[in-house]
Amino acid sequence: MTNRRAFLCTLSLGATAAFSQGRRQSGPLTFTPDWNSLRRHQAPAWFRDAKLGIFIHWGLYSVPAWAPPTGELGKVDFSKWFANNPYAEWYLNSIRLKNSQTYAHHVKTYGDNFDYYNFAETFNKETPKWQPANWAKLFKKAGAKYAVLTTKHHDGFTLWPSRVPNPKHPGLTSTRDLVGELSEAIRAEGLRMGLYYSGGLDWSFNPTPITTMDQVGATVIQTEEYAQYADAHWRELIERYQPSILWNDIGYPKQGQLPQIFSDYYNKFPDGLINNRFSQDHFDFTTPEYAVHDRVADKKWEACRGLGFSFGYNQIEGPEHVMEPEKLITLFVDIVSNNGNLLLNIGPRPDGSISDIQMDRLSKLGEWMAVNGEAIYGTIPAANPTGETASGKKVHFTRKGETLYAFLHEKPSGPLTIENLFLDPAGKVRILSGPTIGTVQKGSALTLLLPRASASTITLKIENGWQLTR
Repeated sequence: MTNRRAFLCTLSLGATAAFSQGRRQSGPLTFTPDWNSLRRHQAPAWFRDAKLGIFIHWGLYSVPAWAPPTGELGKVDFSKWFANNPYAEWYLNSIRLKNSQTYAHHVKTYGDNFDYYNFAETFNKETPKWQPANWAKLFKKAGAKYAVLTTKHHDGFTLWPSRVPNPKHPGLTSTRDLVGELSEAIRAEGLRMGLYYSGGLDWSFNPTPITTMDQVGATVIQTEEYAQYADAHWRELIERYQPSILWNDIGYPKQGQLPQIFSDYYNKFPDGLINNRFSQDHFDFTTPEYAVHDRVADKKWEACRGLGFSFGYNQIEGPEHVMEPEKLITLFVDIVSNNGNLLLNIGPRPDGSISDIQMDRLSKLGEWMAVNGEAIYGTIPAANPTGETASGKKVHFTRKGETLYAFLHEKPSGPLTIENLFLDPAGKVRILSGPTIGTVQKGSALTLLLPRASASTITLKIENGWQLTR
């Protein structure tokens, strides 16, 4: 090994070791119900290495399955968002706004006096057709390592026959144990199961419609009755289904006993983890929605988003509203290169069937992962997570031990040059599941003698000494 190659490999291993220190905990910890104790918990290695999860929004809103496809969160003026809400899972709030497109659709389709909760009859008649094993196989084939199911969304309807009755709206629950059956099917495929719960909003308790972003936080329920109800639900979900992730949404009542619930959970499931949406003093990962970090984040994070503009199934979303496969892959690689996971959502119909366009995207992602997963799973960010080709196209990098992976987002039609990448004379570059390719080093730029590619996102495996320069 040359001195330069020895230096490069030492640099690679040293950085890997330093980054990995945050992934390990020195033996099992015992947690007490106080925030200082809980802060010692870190996101477990399985979650850091998993990279891809599947989010499932499924509930009463899947019956009307309607929202105006106005655009992605963050790209629509928030002063107009709620009256034109593209989130189909917010159907109940939208029909409470008399100036909304959803209200006009509801009146035209079901009549002015049709109560949203009447959709429960249809939902419970359709769910017996669902085959959870098919979902689990689909998620695994797509390359996911975990799934997160909405056990209760903002409308208050639970996807399991809870022993904790809703004091405001008795019987607001599924007749089939959807949470339990999916948890069993997911684990049978070797995946992890996470559970979503709307802890802050429950429109069966607080029917106040939300018209502005400021009102979202203002309508979080702050009563002792609801706090006991939400606490009891979380304890029941943990006891009955042993989730690997507690995925709360939109805050939590201040009267809730979160430190006690968290410490009991960690002590029973040390490799479990908790998201940041309880609005609490401790969490294991953050959850940007329809957004990504543009640099490596020290704290583990998980980007969540739908394939289109909605999380719940929206029957009027067409191909023009849904990400193309290459855009999806590029987004995923961008997230992973910056130390994130992607929680990619599907919205099933009431009977559990998934639309053709969503099936297509999962299939395309799975095909790509079958070839390129080596450069995704178990990797860590490179010192420089992104670079550029000579033509100005972005290149993403991940690493594993002494190996660097480079993701190219353009179809090569001949030699392609990556700026600020030095390859040791003994180094080798090959396309994953493909041939070794020739290289030419000129200063700090590496030219790759690539064959013509059939895909616009291909992955290079670079070994035996390399350096990313700035």
